[in-house]
Amino acid sequence: MVGYIIRRLLYMIPILLGVALLVFTLFTTVGEDPVRIALGNHASPEAITELRSKWGLNQPLHLQFLDFLKQIITFDYGRSFNTGEKLSALFAQGALVSLSLTLPPFLLAVMLNVSMALVVAYYRGSIFDRFATAFFIMAMSISYLVYIIAFQYILAFQFDLFPINGYEAGFRAIPYLVLPGIIIIFVSMGPDVRMYRTVFLDEIKSDYVRTARSKGAAEPRVLFKHILKNAMIPILTYTVVAIPFLVLGAFLMERFFSIPGIGDLMINAINTGDFPVLKGLTMYIAIGYSIFNLITDILYAYVDPRVKLD
Repeated sequence: MVGYIIRRLLYMIPILLGVALLVFTLFTTVGEDPVRIALGNHASPEAITELRSKWGLNQPLHLQFLDFLKQIITFDYGRSFNTGEKLSALFAQGALVSLSLTLPPFLLAVMLNVSMALVVAYYRGSIFDRFATAFFIMAMSISYLVYIIAFQYILAFQFDLFPINGYEAGFRAIPYLVLPGIIIIFVSMGPDVRMYRTVFLDEIKSDYVRTARSKGAAEPRVLFKHILKNAMIPILTYTVVAIPFLVLGAFLMERFFSIPGIGDLMINAINTGDFPVLKGLTMYIAIGYSIFNLITDILYAYVDPRVKLD
C-alpha cells in the first residue's frame, strides 16, 4: 500500500509539471497582456514599463516559469494584480465560503440520490420505474439557470421563505445558503440518480445476486447489503473525483446569490484579466484532482477486497 502511494505521488510530478507549463504558456505567452488590460491602450510607455517591472513580467520567460513553479510548491501565488491582496488569503477565505455553500448539499445529495436510485432499481420495469426515469431525464434537460430563477422567484420572492441574495459571515450565513443548497440538490438529482440506477441494474444481473436470492434473502437486503456494497467502486469514482471542484463553488449560484466564494472570485478574475488568480486556481484544481484520484484508488481496496494496489 505505502509503495503504491509513493509511486502514484511520483507519477503526479511530471503530470503537474506538464499542467504548470501549459497554464504558464496560456496565460503568459498566448493570453492578453495583463499590463495593457490594467492600464488600457492609451497608457504611457513609462507607466507600462513601471507596472511590468512591479509584477515581474520584465524577466525572461524561463525565470518567470521557475518563479511560477516556486509558487506552486509553496502554495503562495503572490498578490492579485487588481487588488494587491495576497492570493493565499483570498483563496482560503473564498474556499471556506464555497465549501459552506457546496459541501452540505453535496453530502445530502449523495445519500438522497443513492437511496432514490436503489428504490427505482427495486421497482425496475414497473410504471414507477418508467415514470421516475422520465422525470429524471426531464430534470437533466432543464438548465441550471432555470432552476435558479424559478426557485428565487417562487421561494424567495413570492413566499419570502429565504433571502433572494446576499451573504454574512459565520452562522449568520446559513439563511443565505439554504436556498442555493436546495437548488444544488435538485440539479444533481437527474444525472446522479440516472447514473446510480444504471450501476445498480448492472449489479442486479450478477451471479452473487441470484445466489443471495436462492438462499432466501429478502429483496431489500439484497439491494442494500449486497448490491450497494459491490456498486461502490463506480459510485466512489463518480463522487470522490467531484470533491476538488466543490472548492470552486457553483459559479452561477455564487453570482446570482451574491455569495463571495471562489467561483465569484474566478469570474471577477476573468472579467478583469487578473492572471495570478486564474493561474493559481487552475493549479489548485489540477493538484486537487490528482490527489483525489489517488484517494479514490485507495478506497477501492477497502470497499472491494478483489482490488489489489500493486
